[in-house]
Amino acid sequence: MAKYLVIVESPAKSKTIKKYLGSSYKVEASMGHIRDLPKSKLGIDIKNNFEPEYINIRGKGDLIKKLRQECKNSDKIFLATDPDREGEAISWHLLNALNLADKNVTRIEFHEITETAVKNAIKNAREIDMNLVDAQQARRLLDRIVGYQISPLLWRKIAKGLSAGRVQSVALKIICDREDIILNFIPVEYWTVKAFLKQKKETKGVFTANLIERDKQKIEIKSEEESNRIAQELKKGDFVVSDLKLGVKNRNPYLPFKTSTLQQSAFSRLGFGTRKTMQIAQQLYEGVNTKLEGYVGLITYMRTDSTRLSEEFKQSTSDYIAECFGKEYTGNLYRKEKASKNTQDAHEGVRVTSPSRTPESLKDQLTSDQYKLYKLIWERTLSSLMAAAEYDTVTAEIQNGAYKLRASGSSIKFDGFLRIYADAKGEEEEEKNPIPKELKVGDQLILDELEEKQHFTEPPPRFTEASLVKELEENGIGRPSTYATIISTIIDRQYITKELNKLMPTELGNIVNGLMVEHFEDIVDTEFTAKLEEGLDEIASGDRKWKEILKDFYVGFEKELELADQSIEKVELKEEESDEVCEKCGRKMVIKQGRFGKFLACPGFPDCKNAKPIVVKTGVTCPKCGGEILEKKSKKGKKYYACSNTPTCDALFWDRPTGEKCKVCGSLLLEKGYKTKTIYCSNQECKTNPGPKKGVEKSKKAKKE
Repeated sequence: MAKYLVIVESPAKSKTIKKYLGSSYKVEASMGHIRDLPKSKLGIDIKNNFEPEYINIRGKGDLIKKLRQECKNSDKIFLATDPDREGEAISWHLLNALNLADKNVTRIEFHEITETAVKNAIKNAREIDMNLVDAQQARRLLDRIVGYQISPLLWRKIAKGLSAGRVQSVALKIICDREDIILNFIPVEYWTVKAFLKQKKETKGVFTANLIERDKQKIEIKSEEESNRIAQELKKGDFVVSDLKLGVKNRNPYLPFKTSTLQQSAFSRLGFGTRKTMQIAQQLYEGVNTKLEGYVGLITYMRTDSTRLSEEFKQSTSDYIAECFGKEYTGNLYRKEKASKNTQDAHEGVRVTSPSRTPESLKDQLTSDQYKLYKLIWERTLSSLMAAAEYDTVTAEIQNGAYKLRASGSSIKFDGFLRIYADAKGEEEEEKNPIPKELKVGDQLILDELEEKQHFTEPPPRFTEASLVKELEENGIGRPSTYATIISTIIDRQYITKELNKLMPTELGNIVNGLMVEHFEDIVDTEFTAKLEEGLDEIASGDRKWKEILKDFYVGFEKELELADQSIEKVELKEEESDEVCEKCGRKMVIKQGRFGKFLACPGFPDCKNAKPIVVKTGVTCPKCGGEILEKKSKKGKKYYACSNTPTCDALFWDRPTGEKCKVCGSLLLEKGYKTKTIYCSNQECKTNPGPKKGVEKSKKAKKE
């Protein structure tokens, strides 16, 4: 019989830990939380100093009974939940739910699931940190008070089933405010002038110079007439090199990932949403079954606001870099990020547990998504400890009468960290501007072409999940463990929708936001919410009592709640009527918003329950039967393209048909990507840029849905 019991949160983690501990240890999983506030009521006695009422979660009775028995049979119990506030709270709930007050119980934590980390955690076991538990309790109770007291108000005033959240309401307001700016934006015209120059007439290569000044003042061209006049003056004058600066520019590597930058990079590079990124990162952290080592944790804990790395890891990784790439590629091991006032720095950054576990060596042991994310983390980890990239730079200032132009270019001298993390933003354009090395001050240049271009000022872009996370972090809203939940919650509540990965408020979201802004000013105020977050940090550090935060918050909130209930009038949600006629009862169907977007429903519900997806015409003719290809959505909200004669015709594509045909085989061309468009042939047998086989598999899946 095992003398020691280790309780973790997930079965995957237990498999990894078991291999590191001897036969004296037994590892069991709590399957996350086992105790929480009741769903059927507030569960907080506000009059009795905000005392919470915790109950065992329904459906976990057998698990609790099993864990209690295992605890009885063990001499010592280690609570090994995640190394953050929520993990600390889960350990505390386990202590109470399993009646462990009189048992030999300690808390252990590790930020990577490796043999060294797990055994060190056992050696350095401690008591449960009640400051961390209280900080998590305060967050949980604050969110419960807001959600359970504003939501019934929304049911009465707008529609049943709505809900409001404390931090989510701030995120919704940020998105709605951005949408207002975009809708009310008035574009302003401006023009730019660019000269394409070369050193001599017989020279083939040209470089570009941008017009920047007139009479030593920054130039602003506001009309086509002004642009034409300037162009004519430039053509008449001479382009003479007035100044030339040669230099070397260093480009430092990126710091290791923290939660927010991991989510942003996974979105921009891999197209992963925040929830997906965290789910996959959790799998990599808890452990993957590898051929050589069995179950092993591949990355450190992924909920962190720190970019710090351990000294031991930095040194071993630096040695690995020197061995694989050469000593000249090793970088500054002591470079640090300037921490913001909100940074807790409790954990290391998100890094791989060993640099020698290369992505390629694990590729056939990981799922496609696991491999992509692990590769991204591995490259970022190693590159953060590599040398800076070096560029030879040249800046030439060119005078033409009263006008000054500037040409800038660079060429790579030493690739440094870019050897493995090639994210040279902006560098490609500079590389394409080859300024002649033999250029000298006083040289007269030949004008090859003059480009005049019209522009209009643009509003700020709509938020993506990545840019919203960045905005939340910069404003001190939420913490690493909450970003993904914040975004997924407002999407699930149908307050926002994603169009081409851009976040836009729905009509319902605008209504709820308007009500919150008018009647709950503090709840949606970014500064107020950030101060609450700082208060939670003070609780975690032991500088403040958790019930004080609740009292201070509730004084103002209770007054706002009473006034809102009296002043808010019933809001009628108008349903948009479509031209589609219900084939079952003849009524005109209305457009409704569902979890995965808009759909058509019969207004006669519940007498008529007819509902169907909204069909979008593409104008593309079906190559099989001559019908029309329609844009549809699967039950999970994924777009696909199918023939209007489905199911008689089985033509179906995962990517958007262009309507054009392949010049080689005559099959339909498809288009994928929303930033960089890729056109490929739908015929898998065609040798001219055939589509990926995965697209076919996905199409079959979409058809089933």
